[in-house]
Amino acid sequence: MGGVLIKVGQFLSTRVDVLPREITSELSGLQDEVPPVDFAAIKEVAESEFGMALSKKFARFEETPLAAASLGQAHRAWIIMPVDPDVPSKGKLRRAVVVKIQRPNIQQLIDIDLAALQTVGRWLQKYHPIQRRANVPALLDEFTKILYEEIDYIAEGHNSEKFAENFKGDARLRIPQVIWSHTTKRVLTLENVWAIKITDYEAITAAGINRAEVASRLLDTYLKQIFIDGFFHADPHPGNLFVKPLGDPVPGEQYRPWQLTYIDFGMVGQVDPELSRGLRQLMIGVGTQNPKQVILAYQTMDMLLPDADLEMLERAEARIFERFWGKNMNELREISSEDIQEFTHEFRDLVYQMPFQVPQNIIFLARTVSILSGMCTGLDPEFNVWDHLAPFARKLMAEDSQKNLDAWLEETFRFGKVILSLPDKIDSVISRVESGQISVRTPDSANQTARLERAIRQVALGIIFAAMLLGGIQLLLAAQYFFGQILLGGAGFFLLWFLVSYRHSR
Repeated sequence: MGGVLIKVGQFLSTRVDVLPREITSELSGLQDEVPPVDFAAIKEVAESEFGMALSKKFARFEETPLAAASLGQAHRAWIIMPVDPDVPSKGKLRRAVVVKIQRPNIQQLIDIDLAALQTVGRWLQKYHPIQRRANVPALLDEFTKILYEEIDYIAEGHNSEKFAENFKGDARLRIPQVIWSHTTKRVLTLENVWAIKITDYEAITAAGINRAEVASRLLDTYLKQIFIDGFFHADPHPGNLFVKPLGDPVPGEQYRPWQLTYIDFGMVGQVDPELSRGLRQLMIGVGTQNPKQVILAYQTMDMLLPDADLEMLERAEARIFERFWGKNMNELREISSEDIQEFTHEFRDLVYQMPFQVPQNIIFLARTVSILSGMCTGLDPEFNVWDHLAPFARKLMAEDSQKNLDAWLEETFRFGKVILSLPDKIDSVISRVESGQISVRTPDSANQTARLERAIRQVALGIIFAAMLLGGIQLLLAAQYFFGQILLGGAGFFLLWFLVSYRHSR
């Protein structure tokens, strides 16, 4: 079906932690084995972008695609480029590259898919349980924005360079260099970094690489992306991640060195400051098994409905830590249905209410974490996520403590400067008072006194009016018409005076 739906299949193909192997194996073909577009059509797209024949732009261009994906396909090619662009006399070299070219009419296909999704989204939004927990049109708007960014290869090139800058100096990772002289909005040329696909478990093992170490490095690099950089690769399906062997094993060690290679930065996620604060709270809460901190993080990220039962939710989090903390992926998958039923029965009100809502700014983060869960499990069935979360949480706590200490020291320094300057300021003020340069005025006190006087006057008029009115009525009832009329007339006079005074004070 192409386009957006291939991305859905790619996502499901990685969920080996929750889906049976029969499904994930069938869908794994969508990672980088989508039926390719006829080369003539791809060539037409590329040549229209460059404004010249491929044979003139590239020294060699392979017609058979290296991989075909949902939005485009990649071809191996070679270019001639200067050894040093700043020193042309140093000569030229032949360099292997990978050219990523968009499928013809891909934008129109995406338009159709998204229009269909938005129609269904409007239907779903009318269903109250969904309406209460998610703004489906807003979620689709976020998805649409990211997807259209993915078909802008200029933006993808800049994303790749930003990612490389964030991991600058980290020899464990490899990010392909962008060849800007051969890149346009619909054609992206990159350094060829093709290696072992991250889900080719047999090839990784045969290359002498520790699969458990691959899973650990993958998670660790994502922890940095999400919690420190605030900028993460949001499409980590296996077609975009490779393992590159480096030389022979170090003497005395069982496994050989290797690099984790990322490609395809069309879909990236950004963590805004408020979300970052909530995520750090969540990581610290999970890493230290602190249910209160976890609930606070949910509130910071606006993940709870207004009527959520926080006390029950905190008890449920505590029970989850008690029951599941420290278990590896295999142990978590082997939890019995009786245990699940016991938990569901104990917190049936919470399960029934489902007090969570879905903020639109975490849609790609949640997707990314889900994919990582599946890939780490596939690489290492004994993978224990807690072994990574706890030390990382301690690291975040140390950083936050240092920030708080720095802020406290800065405030102490500022306060100290103020204290040290007080003697000179006091001496200056006393000198000006003695010389008559300072006069004291209290306009607020005068205004408040005037208002108080007006209020007392109005109360007095009201009391006199009420007394005369009641007295006049009593005299009339006693047949003392003359005096009764005098008092009623006086009551009318004081009522008029009260109204004029009140209007004047307003």
